Amino acid sequence: MNWEQAIAAFERHLRAERGFSEHTQRAYLSDVRQLARHLGPRSQPARVRADDVRGFLAERHRNQAPSTLGRKLASLRTFFRFLVREGRRDADPSIGIPSPRAPRRLPAPIAVDDCQVLMEKGGEDEPRPAELRDDALCELLYGAGLRVGELVALDVRDVDLHQGEVRVWGKGGKERIVPLPAAARGALRAWLDLRRHPGVLGEPLFTSLRRRKGEPPRRLGARDVRRRLLQRARAANLPGRIHPHRLRHSYATHLLDMGTDLRAIQELLGHASLSTTQKYTAVSAEHLMQVYDQAHPRARKAGAGKGRNRSSGK
Repeated sequence: MNWEQAIAAFERHLRAERGFSEHTQRAYLSDVRQLARHLGPRSQPARVRADDVRGFLAERHRNQAPSTLGRKLASLRTFFRFLVREGRRDADPSIGIPSPRAPRRLPAPIAVDDCQVLMEKGGEDEPRPAELRDDALCELLYGAGLRVGELVALDVRDVDLHQGEVRVWGKGGKERIVPLPAAARGALRAWLDLRRHPGVLGEPLFTSLRRRKGEPPRRLGARDVRRRLLQRARAANLPGRIHPHRLRHSYATHLLDMGTDLRAIQELLGHASLSTTQKYTAVSAEHLMQVYDQAHPRARKAGAGKGRNRSSGK
């Protein structure tokens, strides 16, 4: 089996058996193709050694983040384990290669007030359909904590405004039901009222407004949503880089700040492990300390006292 045949079989495995998202499939296949190019046209998947995998990762060590290298190693492990299972290899050459240790980075949620501004900042210069659509997608990103890939994969039939919930297909094809706040229900109702026609239930929830007569509406992609959100944030003069995943971080952090149980947040976000959700506790604790330092009389007095001691030389 040459590289082309192995990658084609691996692609079918990812799609049909593993149920990975299209984004994950593209990333894994790209990583395997990069290894094939690195090893050259005379190499074969069955003859790849551990040193070959190490050399591939080492060549990219300077220019790529540890998280990216870790993803590439995970892609190759999945690929070689698939070949072992199919009887195309005796062993996985990536066994024993440690994953690069990425620095721990906390999520960067948007302030509550800035989220409110972003939700209310419709595009005054936008045509009404675009404004209604963007209102609805922003409310879903923040009001339901969806990943951008989950958002763009939604069809109209996945939204139940009567029950006030949305059916989401998360990572690994796992289904979850997420409740919709009143603001999200209102924004979705306004957007869907604009599109009432036979067959709309089978259409994508978020579509491009430009379409040729007789053609079905084009589903918005993740890049489209990022661009629309960035334009909205700029129009609102919000600081920092605003992207869909920051709204997901904000959703989780703000729920935690309001006393929501961590396991409930885990279910709402669709995290397989509670440890993934626990990173928001550090963000919330840091926020609480900032509020304490700014507001509590004893914190202010302690800070003032330190300042006086330093200035007086005591």
